[in-house]
Amino acid sequence: MAAAPSPELNEEIERALEELRSLILGRYPEATFDLSMGDDPEGVYLTAIVDVEDSNQVMDVYIDRLIDMEDEEGLPVYVIPVRPLERVLEEMQRR
Repeated sequence: MAAAPSPELNEEIERALEELRSLILGRYPEATFDLSMGDDPEGVYLTAIVDVEDSNQVMDVYIDRLIDMEDEEGLPVYVIPVRPLERVLEEMQRR
């Protein structure tokens, strides 16, 4: 069985990624982003790096729109909110 082709960064996906970045930056202007391709599920993964206590706070900003993009528009776009490595290491040292 042949593997399905990887999604390409077409104009529609680029617009979706820009919209998601804008939503997150509107609430967290210090956010930075990484982009990668993933295969579980196959799609484009936008990693949002935001220095917050709880990454779920970031998810609240974009989740409704992301669901629309995935379900209604069929876009293989996913967002992973993470905290900066420095913040995670600080918390680990405090434990």
